[in-house]
Amino acid sequence: MIKPLILLAAGVLLMAAAPAPPESSKDPYAYMEEMEGKQALDFAKAENARSLPQLQSDPRYAAIHAEATKLVTAKDRIPGIDFSGDGTLHNFWQDQDHVRGIWRRTSLASYRTADPQWTTILDLDALAAAEKANWVFKGADCLKPDERLCLVSLSDGGKDAVVVREFDARDGKFVDGGFSLPEAKHNVTWLDHDTLAVATEWTKGEVTQSGYPYIVKLLKRGQPLSAAKEIYRGDPKDVSVGALVLRDPDGAAEAVFIERALDFFNTEHLLVTDHGVVKAALPTKSTIQGYVDGQVVMTLEQDWPEAGFKEGDLVALDLAALKADPAHPKPQLVLRPTQSQDVEQVATTRDRLVVALYDNVKGEVLSFARAGQGWTSTRLELPKDSSIDIGSASDRDNRLILGVTGYLTPSTQWLADAAAGGPEKLKSLPPRFDASKDVVEQFWATSKDGTKVPYFVVRPKDLRFDGQAPTLLYAYGGFQVSQTPGYSPTVGKLWLETGGVYVVANIRGGGEFGPRWHNAGLKLNRMRVYDDFFAVSQDLIARKITSPRRLGIMGGSNGGLLMGVALTQHPELYRAIVIQVPLFDMIGYTHIGAGASWVGEYGDPAIPAERAVIETYSPYQNLKAGQPYPKVYIETSTKDDRVHPAHARKAAARLKELGYDYLYYENMEGGHAAAANLNETALRISLEYTYLTQRLVD
Repeated sequence: MIKPLILLAAGVLLMAAAPAPPESSKDPYAYMEEMEGKQALDFAKAENARSLPQLQSDPRYAAIHAEATKLVTAKDRIPGIDFSGDGTLHNFWQDQDHVRGIWRRTSLASYRTADPQWTTILDLDALAAAEKANWVFKGADCLKPDERLCLVSLSDGGKDAVVVREFDARDGKFVDGGFSLPEAKHNVTWLDHDTLAVATEWTKGEVTQSGYPYIVKLLKRGQPLSAAKEIYRGDPKDVSVGALVLRDPDGAAEAVFIERALDFFNTEHLLVTDHGVVKAALPTKSTIQGYVDGQVVMTLEQDWPEAGFKEGDLVALDLAALKADPAHPKPQLVLRPTQSQDVEQVATTRDRLVVALYDNVKGEVLSFARAGQGWTSTRLELPKDSSIDIGSASDRDNRLILGVTGYLTPSTQWLADAAAGGPEKLKSLPPRFDASKDVVEQFWATSKDGTKVPYFVVRPKDLRFDGQAPTLLYAYGGFQVSQTPGYSPTVGKLWLETGGVYVVANIRGGGEFGPRWHNAGLKLNRMRVYDDFFAVSQDLIARKITSPRRLGIMGGSNGGLLMGVALTQHPELYRAIVIQVPLFDMIGYTHIGAGASWVGEYGDPAIPAERAVIETYSPYQNLKAGQPYPKVYIETSTKDDRVHPAHARKAAARLKELGYDYLYYENMEGGHAAAANLNETALRISLEYTYLTQRLVD
């Protein structure tokens, strides 16, 4: 189902907005909320014309841009591959020759070679040229078991809004007369060869206050949308409603769930039966992660006292028993993480349950098998002290594609068998920067309430602890999203190799220690997230790794909000702030874009107690004259239909009104990733690092 997570990417019509609150009529910049309104676009264009020359005329910019372009378009990157039902490996690939990208396939035998032979399935550059459209590939949902027929999602300019077209992956062409859905924020999945479960904007305006669908219908092959049969209707006050199909390894649909998102984190799980839709008595803060060996596997984001389970637990339920008596589920414990652990990923193969488990933000992979009435696990032998990502899991057998990475270790890709083990290294990324002079350390800062908060420091081995090191601190702090170690060629080449220090803070709001770490920073407790960030900043200064003159910070989306809070609450700590596709107007956020869907994270400004907390940190309302604000850099995208560009525009307009110097760049396409293709990504990165160099190195 759609969960409108706000991340800088990286998983549909423009969003309907809830009725504007009274204060919007008092906001002189309310016109910025018209996404492509003339006055708003004129502002953005004028700001681009003022700001870009300040960065692009820097004598270092050309070299930074050339290096960034080389890195993001390199052809010797590790392809992200997926197992396909036809036995081949699929990959979506972009480089300088395929800026929009190609969807392609190869065999495992060929992939093992130094120069795999790829067959193109769909060429996005050619399609965009033929149709004179700015298509961005948003993925494909292929019908198991053979995965020949696929629902391909195409976005105009990178928006979350997509059109969906049926595509024949074997023949490499769209299906004549096949399924086709117009641009909307769909939730669509296969039931069988001739049936889709579709949640969409069936009639204009028939969406939730967050702009997502809430009516699920069955659409038969050859039917017009008007003939689809309704099976469930949620409420416009929901975040979204969609269908989830659980399949056996051979592709047969074993169960259909309706997932009704009451808010971002609370979801009702309902079973579709021959007698209608029946609610299952499952915790609303729980997530169905997969289906294996007749078991529905779930993670719990809250305690389940009636069943004796705790938040963070991984549990399993017998599907047949659940279908027979959905009012009385009988879960079984698979794994209970410790206080230092987090179940970061869950996947299923043909008969194995696979878990990426993190302990103090360091990963491992466990493979579980059912044994009698319980579960047994084995640990896969992979590099230690790394981040490990489950890239793909095969339901034809027990094979896995795993990614292993670290801050200074080039990423590697492994093929493993969840039952037999024996990981085999498939590919290694060539080193993109000289890491021999650097070291990684993990430190712990003490937050305002005494909580210990970990953070990673990547620094030169010969660093002089005199507070003069240019330092970039990154954090996110929301939506249970973990910031785990990873190899970044651009950070390495454009920052570390020039002598900079790179820091990642694992503040509350994230998922580094499971649901408890996230839940600790919700709503009325939101300031804990920001206090954690300030504690890390101050700890860096106290250790004399850096100083306010040399400390810069960066964050996107929810992390962009964090940057705004840092700007308004502790500007004295920072010399540079990169504010990427941010939230900023937190008093008005629920009526801007998809904002209503995030009330579960931040609280509701319409509720006095929650508004009182939001008012203490909302950056837009807390910008004031006469403060020691650094010259910030704000960036957004016109076509961001998730976190609306109005937030960034308002921030810039208010700073301008108050007389501050700042930089602003609005990409006229690109969606929430702030870039629709690799060239735009290279431009964004180049502008950021030129700004950071100007502010922290000079």
